[in-house]
Amino acid sequence: MNLKELSNEELKKLVLNKKVEVKDIVDSGICPTCFDRENDHVLYGDTKDKMIYEDDYFECFLVGNPRAEGHTAISTKKHFKDMTEIDNETCTKIYLLAKKLMIILKETYKSESVYLCTMCDGPMNHFHVQLIPRYSFENRGSKNFVKPRSEYKEDKEKLEELRRKMSLGE
Repeated sequence: MNLKELSNEELKKLVLNKKVEVKDIVDSGICPTCFDRENDHVLYGDTKDKMIYEDDYFECFLVGNPRAEGHTAISTKKHFKDMTEIDNETCTKIYLLAKKLMIILKETYKSESVYLCTMCDGPMNHFHVQLIPRYSFENRGSKNFVKPRSEYKEDKEKLEELRRKMSLGE
């Protein structure tokens, strides 16, 4: 079945009935992030309760299935498949935003460092940056990018601290 031939409503129904997964959407050449935003967050769920910062260009939110406490995603609101499609102004803005947020994550979560990675892979994706704190008790190295995901544990105090620090100095 070619998912691109379906109407938006038909595809949304298939997702809600668990007949289509994110992988199927990506493999069909449909951006899962844009589809999710346009369809009431049917793929990934609403991130408003995890949102750290948002402006006209970006969303920064705690990841719902993190690889570490404080694992954060920065997503562009405008669709870019990967970094090669981003204009220089947006590229500069996202990396300056990532730097600011990395400093704040390190302070807030008392991590030893914060890894930055982007992995836009497959026929269709949506450019985003992942920030993954690494703690002193963890091994160093690229294996941290693929360590097992865990369930999100809400920490309202830390979330409010992140929001407050991100809003300072704007």
